[in-house]
Amino acid sequence: MAALRASPLFLPQLLSPSSRSRRCAASRGVSAAAARPGPAPYRTGVHGGGGGSKKRLLASRGRPGWVGVPSCLPATEEGVAVAAAASEEEEEEDGFLAREAGWGVRRMGRVGEEMRRVAQVQAEAFHVPVALFNDFFFDFFKAEVLSALIYRVRNSPPDRYACLVAEEAEPTTQLSQAPYEKIVGVVDCTVQDEDDILKHLQGADEYLYVSGIAVLPSFRRRKLGTALLKACEALGLQWRHRFMVLRAYEDDDGARGLYAKAGYRVVSRDPDWVTWVGRRRRVLMIKELPLHDDRIQHQ
Repeated sequence: MAALRASPLFLPQLLSPSSRSRRCAASRGVSAAAARPGPAPYRTGVHGGGGGSKKRLLASRGRPGWVGVPSCLPATEEGVAVAAAASEEEEEEDGFLAREAGWGVRRMGRVGEEMRRVAQVQAEAFHVPVALFNDFFFDFFKAEVLSALIYRVRNSPPDRYACLVAEEAEPTTQLSQAPYEKIVGVVDCTVQDEDDILKHLQGADEYLYVSGIAVLPSFRRRKLGTALLKACEALGLQWRHRFMVLRAYEDDDGARGLYAKAGYRVVSRDPDWVTWVGRRRRVLMIKELPLHDDRIQHQ
């Protein structure tokens, strides 16, 4: 579980740019405006290469592809408030998608403090310390992570993106602790339909992409990664997606072992030339879910 400090799960695009995604979103009752993809807050294959530019400050600090949102979406109080108010009617009833080893995982509440906590957890997991002005760079990085979260919440249909958070299933902390402070793990789930991935998924036109998994340092090696992955699969079943997809660094045996134990298998690898330009080679891993659907069973 040590790999969860800088998980090789790649933060996703908001929505796939293909017209197929827009048609699927519209068929589910989502307005055309909501389904239309805006500028992607992250490049495809984020956090671990994926072709992301290294010209940005944060990408050049060992997080290739971690790119912020457009400057029109700063992480201001107003931005948080607007994002927190988005799609309130879509929130689920209280309850966990999955439980594991005393942890429960649920969808993030669309409230400002929870969103700030999520940004804090992901920033602590992915930030690379620097020798000088580390606090400044960390605050800058956290603000960019929060801006990206605001962007996704504001612009994603509720059945196309979800941020899941992990906390104690039966809290033993003091009652005075704010609910959002109990969040110790985070993961993103995004519906995508990239052709380069779909060619590995027989009979599917979409899949659920898992990315941005993060656990606070003091809570690692306590089955939180397993709990987060189980919750992602529960969400995939709810949304009736047949395949789960994620990426991992080829040389990260710890992370790959975690995903393999959860049922993911390697289907492709980055070409050899990526190492020539200083990037770590990645593997694409998939898991097929046991959907009980007549159309799938008769394929």
